[in-house]
Amino acid sequence: MPEEKRIGFAHDRDLENGKEEWLTPPEIFRALGDFDLDPCAPINRPWPTAKQHYTIRDNGLLKEWRGRVWCNPPYGPKTGEWMRRCAEHKNCTALIFARTETQQFFTYIWPRATAVCFLKGRLSFYHVNGTKGGTAGAPSMLVAWDDDNANAIRDAIENLRIKGAFVDLRGGQVTLDSRHAANDKVQPPSLTRLAETPGSTPKKEKP
Repeated sequence: MPEEKRIGFAHDRDLENGKEEWLTPPEIFRALGDFDLDPCAPINRPWPTAKQHYTIRDNGLLKEWRGRVWCNPPYGPKTGEWMRRCAEHKNCTALIFARTETQQFFTYIWPRATAVCFLKGRLSFYHVNGTKGGTAGAPSMLVAWDDDNANAIRDAIENLRIKGAFVDLRGGQVTLDSRHAANDKVQPPSLTRLAETPGSTPKKEKP
């Protein structure tokens, strides 16, 4: 396979480099409704994640995205490129590690996403044969671009289909599932949107 086809992908097992693919727990994306496209799906998958799938053979970073997109990108140095595409397309939900201190977070998520959800505990991802693997090495989160995707995550939290804390970046409201606190909606003292331009210090903007 040409090298350019492999850039940005870590989904399929690479025996030479010891990499192995890990799949989204199906209860996560099923709790959020139907998706039209998964642009970084595995070649071999035990269940569909969307109506249409792009794999490493297609290079979803370069293909046209249409409709509602589910994106569980390859985790690594190219994750930011997938977040850029999500932010540009807008109608997306992504599952990534909760690396809130990273440049990609300050560029494509804090200033451009509609909402985020910090998942409770650590996920157990799946092998391509459908068996559950071990616990992930870091906490995970969902990121929504677009009102409908944000509302789908909040609905899943409120109806206990997903365990986690929902942060609405449109207005600063934090929603917890009822197993976390007696009051499931907590208004933080302050929550500001962050804007950043290349080479500058992030500036606070009013919501």
